[in-house]
This record gives sequence, C-alpha cells and structure tokens, in this order.
Amino acid sequence: MPRPIEARIDLPALRHNYLVARQYASRQHREAKAWAVVKANAYGHGLLRAAAALGDVADGFALLDLDEAIALRQAGIRQPILLLEGFFEAADLSVCAAHDLSVVVHRLEQLQMLRQATRATPSMHLPIYLKLNSGMNRLGITAAQLPAVRRELEAAPALGPLTLMTHFAEADGVADERCIAWQLERFLAMTADWPAAANFPVSLANSAAILRYPQTAHDWARPGIMLYGGSPFADEDAASFGLQPVMTLHSRILAVQEIGIGERVGYGGSFVAPGPTRVGIVACGYADGYPRHAPGGTPIIVAGRRTQTLGRVSMDMLACDLTELPDAGVE
Repeated sequence: MPRPIEARIDLPALRHNYLVARQYASRQHREAKAWAVVKANAYGHGLLRAAAALGDVADGFALLDLDEAIALRQAGIRQPILLLEGFFEAADLSVCAAHDLSVVVHRLEQLQMLRQATRATPSMHLPIYLKLNSGMNRLGITAAQLPAVRRELEAAPALGPLTLMTHFAEADGVADERCIAWQLERFLAMTADWPAAANFPVSLANSAAILRYPQTAHDWARPGIMLYGGSPFADEDAASFGLQPVMTLHSRILAVQEIGIGERVGYGGSFVAPGPTRVGIVACGYADGYPRHAPGGTPIIVAGRRTQTLGRVSMDMLACDLTELPDAGVE
C-alpha cells in the first residue's frame, strides 16, 4: 500500500470562510463584494474543486494565470474573473476579451498595449483594475507615473470600466490603524486631483484588512489566505475570527520509541527528554509538505487528543509525544 498520508479538503469550510469574509467586508460597506482569491491552484487546495464549492456564492474569482482563468470559464464559472497580475503581452488581450476577463493594469506599458488593441478592435471592452503603488513597492503605478497614465486613459475612451486598487503592506502587523493610514493617505493623494476618480469603484482590502479594518472593504475586497482557514496575523488564530481549517493532513504512527531521561530525539538532538517519554514516529515530513521549520512543541492531534511534536521535522517523518496517550501506537 502507499504511504498512509493524505490531505483532506473540507469544502463546506471553504464556503463558510468565504461567507465570513463577505460578512466582515459588509460591516461598513453593505454593498461590498468579495473576490475569492484562488491563485496558486487555490492555495494548493485545487482550483476547480474550490471553484465548484464557491460557484454559487462567490461574487467573483481572482487568480494569476490566464490558462487557469480559461479553465474556470470552461468549467462553467460565469462570475467575473480578475487576473491579479494582468496580462503579459498584447496577444493575451484578445483571449481575455473572448473569455470576459477583468485585468489588473500595474504599469504604463500595459495601458499602451490596451490602447493599441482597442483601436484595432473597437468592440474590445476589458474591465480594468488600475493598481496604484501606495507603498507596497511590488506592482503598481507610482505617483510620478500617474499623469502619463491619465493621458493614456483619456486617449483610449473605448476602454472598459475602471476600478482603482492598491495593496496593503502592513495590515497584518500590530493592530493599529496607523499600519494602513499611511498607504490610504498616499492612495487618496494620488487620486485627489483626478476628479473622475471619485466615481470609480475601489478595491483595497486583503484578508488582514478585511478582518481588522473592514472600513477599507469598499466596493471589492480580496480575501485570500482567510478563505482557506489561515490567519494573516501572528498573534491571533483563525478560530478567533470564526474561520475553519479547509485542509488537514492525516497520517499514521509507524513506530513507537520508549526513551529515558536525558535522551534525545531526531536530528540535532533538539528535544531532550525531561523524564521517561513515549515517542510516536509519524509517517509525515517536510517532503510531504509539513513545514520543516515547524518547531518542536507544535500542536497535533493523535487519537482525538491534542499533543505535540518533538524535535526537528525530518524529510519523511516527525516525532510526537505519546507519554500521556497510552492507547495510541502503531496503527
């Protein structure tokens, strides 16, 4: 038989978490919608599986890859689909239009490609999310580039509807509105002398901002990690926000060791037994996706009871404490 390890996906939990995200987003913006961020194969949970689970509740889906967006359309998804990194070359635009996709524009050259494409094909009306760099400094139009961007937009009136967006860099930091205030100030300053911008929809909030600063949800929020039951905060767990884990990793104990006081477990001997200890060896390691950096003492569930890991995670095994679990052993 194959190694006894499997990842189990709880699709009702995924739906639940999406609805929690939308509930938070609508606290101060009743009409707020939420993109279900399903990039990176739905954070490793399976794109089509996640889309099927959310298909009747999600306002829209956001991802990175054009092929994955097409796969969603072919699977019957009819909600808006947003390409979070936009398009990479002019040839992508006709494909985006054919599949009714929305695109993020984060650099001037993309707008120039769009303008040329709409002149060649006047019927092309791609919804655009104009990403402004308010301080994350990854993607986005800078304040210095904004005048040229506005000229491009004015020269291409046939472009589709426009939404303004930015991305918070520190919303997951210390719980203090100053973490987002400086970027909001920059965002407002960048659009202050652009009267038309006052009428554009806005997309600002990622998972951390949705949970801590729901006032930033506005027209379209973008929940990502929270959909899958993860907390974006180091000091608050997901359960405190009503989120449920979507993926759980299950395996079996393949050996048990009885060690005495002072004996060590695993590479580096980082765990030293304070007394007689019963050690379970689990068929799961970092090659299976369990984090190699997870420290000893990380909680796990064995036979329905909470215990902890001991020592370092190996490539295909980890050790856990069975001292208080006399009925747990090799299965």
